[in-house]
Order: sequence, then structure tokens, then C-alpha cells
Amino acid sequence: MFDPDISGLPVVREVDVLVVGGGPAGVGAALAAARNGAKTLVIEQFNCLGGVATAGGHGHISKFCEEATDRRIVGGIADEIGNRIDAEGFGTRTAYGVWFQVEGLKLMLDKMAEEANVDVLYYTFFCDTVLDGKNVVGAIIQNKGGRQVVLAKRVIDCTGDGDVAFRAGCRYEVGRSSDGRCQPVTLMFTIGGVDWEKTNAWRGNDYWMKDVWLEAQRKGDMRPFQATIMGWWWTRTRPDQVGVNFTHVIHIDSTSAEDLTRATIEARKQAYETIEVYRKYVPGMENCYMVSTPNTIGIRESRRITGQYVLTEDDLVAQREFEDGICYASFYVDIHCIDGPGMDKTVWNPPKGFKYQIPYRSLVPVDVNNLLVAGRCISCTHLALGSIRVMVPCISTGEAVGTAAVLSLNQNIPPHQLDAQILRSKLRAQGVILSEADIAAAAAE
Repeated sequence: MFDPDISGLPVVREVDVLVVGGGPAGVGAALAAARNGAKTLVIEQFNCLGGVATAGGHGHISKFCEEATDRRIVGGIADEIGNRIDAEGFGTRTAYGVWFQVEGLKLMLDKMAEEANVDVLYYTFFCDTVLDGKNVVGAIIQNKGGRQVVLAKRVIDCTGDGDVAFRAGCRYEVGRSSDGRCQPVTLMFTIGGVDWEKTNAWRGNDYWMKDVWLEAQRKGDMRPFQATIMGWWWTRTRPDQVGVNFTHVIHIDSTSAEDLTRATIEARKQAYETIEVYRKYVPGMENCYMVSTPNTIGIRESRRITGQYVLTEDDLVAQREFEDGICYASFYVDIHCIDGPGMDKTVWNPPKGFKYQIPYRSLVPVDVNNLLVAGRCISCTHLALGSIRVMVPCISTGEAVGTAAVLSLNQNIPPHQLDAQILRSKLRAQGVILSEADIAAAAAE
């Protein structure tokens, strides 16, 4: 007997690997699984792959290098995406990251999925996890065709919120340990009519520009919802447009539709108020105007699924490497203020050369079989998530579980029994960087 009971629901697909969620982690997982020969389906609630990078309007992907150096420590699918954005004229890449046109990335990811024979189903919501005892065997989905079932030999949770694992009954944690509060949410938006050369020269090295926003607030031109700029994303391929990471809504539960609705309405107000402030206070933005807001708000934190290993902030600070390490990451511990505007007091800025590894065990939930997780719902602490949650590590963890799913299928064993050295060997063959020798080899290319 399946849990939940799926009798009466049509089984519309039977696949080797089902990837739930087509964001950065889902893209990595689906491409890796399909390229390794698995019949792969990815379901996505929006009309594009890419998640926060596309549907969320966040036109910047990072980080490919060690802290404060140009030594590339990331390979595989994440590196491939960065190179391809640049090669296809959709953006600009540096050692640090890639800045790109959101619409161009949508097209590019569609093409990559098609080339890899990934089956994609848009406009489709995940509803529930199908279990046979402790084995995850599929998902109940909902779309215009009604409520349906997809059966799968392996399921990969790339929902960000850990929805599949949650519905399977897996243990999890949320937010900071003191009260479960999560980082604020942000609605990205894009403005046009910008003289970027003028704005960039005025800005200089003042990345956060706190004094500008505080002055606007003192003069009554801005509500105190934000104290720092979180990011202006510019690419030479759209020279008069800038992606803006500035809105800031606190105390939101991203697993609540009511909270998401409230946050989106508030953030959209903040976006339009921000444009008025930019026109008045920022040289080069005197004539800026709204181009677009995305169709989803950006979520930084929600459920973290308990896995075989919980990656901690101490692991990051120690720059720990693991026998089952499946990728490097190097982003700082980026915690936006949970109770007000600006950045949180728990932000940690690493030293030059900083990098650490994410272990495979953090991608394997402890409570069920045949389920893997990738992206910001992996097994880690609240502070560690501040570094892990950005897009490059999400793509990399996705590639790791997509690969692991197929290897475990080929060996007819559950993913938690997979020899991590076999996985690492396969990942390295796919261009993933896992050691100092790999870093040196990549530099010599």
C-alpha cells in the first residue's frame, strides 16, 4: 500500500529520476542524471528553468573562485553554464561570477535540457510524496490535467523549501536556533534608463552606500525598510538596464502562501519607492524607470533537511575538506538582517583563499530511502546556509545528486550505500573540481 493512497489517480509518467523543482539545483540535477543515461523528468511550477536566476529575476550567479583570488575552484555544470552565458552573448563572466540577461538564460537552459534529453514539465506543482514503506517511489503532482502521479526509481528534492522531504516525513530544521526566524525575502526588479558609467563612477568603492539610504530616510523620501544596497547587477549586453537587489521583507515563512502573498505585495511597493529614491539620490539614475518585476519573490532560507551529516559554520571557518566532498564553495556567510534592515550581526567575512567542501552525506536524508536533496534545503546549520545557499553551490550539489542517483541505480543500491569515492571519480570525470590538483589542472587549461 502506497502512502498516501494513490488509487484513482492516473500514473502519467514512470521515470528513472524525478527532479522536483527546476531552479539552479534542479538544473544541475536534471542535466547530470540525463547525461548519465537516466530517463529524467523535471517538474517546475513556473514557465522556465533557473529558479531565482530567471523566474526570480536575479541576474547574477556566483561564486567560481576562492575568496579574494582568481583561482577557479568550481567546475562541472556550474562552470559550463557560466561559460555558455558568456559565449552565447547573454552576459559577462569574470573569475568571480557571471552577470546576465534573465530572458537569455531562460532560452539557454531550455536548449541545454533539450540537448541532454531532459523531459521538462512546466506549470506543474508538487503536491505530495509517494512512499512504499520507507522508500520514496514518486510524487503526486497537479497541473491543468488535474491531480496525477509520477512514479520514479529516484526522487531529487530541489524545491528549495524541502517540500518533498517534508511530505515524506523527514526531520528538518528552520531558521536560527533561538526562534526559527529565517532571513528576509527580496523581490528583485530591473530598471532601465540608467547611465551606468556615471552611476558606477559615483559609487566607487562604496558598495553598500548606507549613508545614501539613511539620508533619504531622514528626509522622509524613503521608509526604513532597507539600510544597504544588496546588489546592482549590470551586463554590457543590456547597457542601460540594472537588476536591483534591494527590497527587504522580514519575518516571512516561505512555506505559507499567506506570508508569500503579503511579502510580495509589500516588496512591490518597496520596489517602486526605491525607483523614486534612485531618481533623486543616485547620479546616472535620474531618468530610471521600472522594466520588470519577476514572477516570484526570492527566498533565502526555510527548511533544512536533516541528512547523514549536518554541515556547520565551524566546518566552513576551518575550510574543511571531506572524504566524500562533492564540490568546493567559497561564498562568505551572507546573513541579511532577520529583524530589521541591512545585514545581520552574524555575517562572517572569510580570509583570502577561503574555500570549503560540501560532503555527499549532507545531501542524503536520514529518514527515507531513494530520496536526495540539493540546493538550499541540504543538511546544514543556519549560519552555514548563509554561504551554501547561493547559486553556484546549489548547481554543484544538484550535479552531485543527479550523478549519485544514476550510479546508485546502476549498482541497484540505495543512494546512502553509494561509495563516495566512486561518485567523486565520476564527478571529476565530468569536470568537477575536488582537490588542489584539480584546481591546478583547471588553471593550466
